[in-house]
Amino acid sequence: MNTSRRVALVTCATFPDLWDDDHLLRDALRERGVIVEAVRWDDETADWSGYDLAVIRSTWDYVARHEQFVTWARRVPRLLNPADVIAWNTDKVYLRDLAEAGVPTIPTEFVAPGQTWSPPADGEWVVKPTVSAGSQDTGRYHLPADLPLAQAHVERLGAAGRTTMIQPYLTAVDTAGETAVLCTPDAAGELTYSHAIRKGPMLSGPAADSNIDPGSEDITPRTPSPAELETAAKVLAAIPGGTGNLLYARVDLIPGPDGTPTLIELELTEPSLFFTEGPGSAARLADAILRRL
Repeated sequence: MNTSRRVALVTCATFPDLWDDDHLLRDALRERGVIVEAVRWDDETADWSGYDLAVIRSTWDYVARHEQFVTWARRVPRLLNPADVIAWNTDKVYLRDLAEAGVPTIPTEFVAPGQTWSPPADGEWVVKPTVSAGSQDTGRYHLPADLPLAQAHVERLGAAGRTTMIQPYLTAVDTAGETAVLCTPDAAGELTYSHAIRKGPMLSGPAADSNIDPGSEDITPRTPSPAELETAAKVLAAIPGGTGNLLYARVDLIPGPDGTPTLIELELTEPSLFFTEGPGSAARLADAILRRL
């Protein structure tokens, strides 16, 4: 057994031994003779050059240090997903790029610091920063009743130097829920469908302080529809630079007003991959990692 290959599964201080679901990936790699270590992305003592590969997993505390996180990614010699993808994908302004490429996305208004938001007269709306993780600093507002709260949320983010995004709340999340389509490389290195899950609704009202708590999500296995797989393929095809250098992708979809699968988020940085809900998925990703070593 060749145990000379070393892989860092990159995490954060909140989960120093990785998020529980990633233990399946860790164990699958070890079964294949790989030395695996969980390493915090901000560990100043870490020698990233000593690893054959660093795989980003539960780095969910980077939001308040976004620029530092991107700078760190650019310093790591062999990082997956790679630093240029991290820089693009960690700011949800990327949704504008995908919409311009023809991907069905939720209509989104972006309000940069210093800009004034002109709120709609009514409806349900989601307000959140473009750099966020785990629904942090995210709120759901009914207008006009919640208008003062929604405006205060936008102003608070702007005062902190953060760009705000405002989207209509799609009621399908309360019934159909979100479909997360998980993709990993096949033997030829092309991203292909691995498994999928359903995520139930999480937003019930205005934003409140919250901690990273991935265990709070309502997750169940799901078989995606042909239309969802088709939309996921369109999303992947629109990624700048292609998908040949990606180790994983998660495409989060929800039915739009006409039922068309619509992109909520494209997760290429630190998504939960829900190995527990996808039998064999951790082994498939471990095999993909081995092909990169």
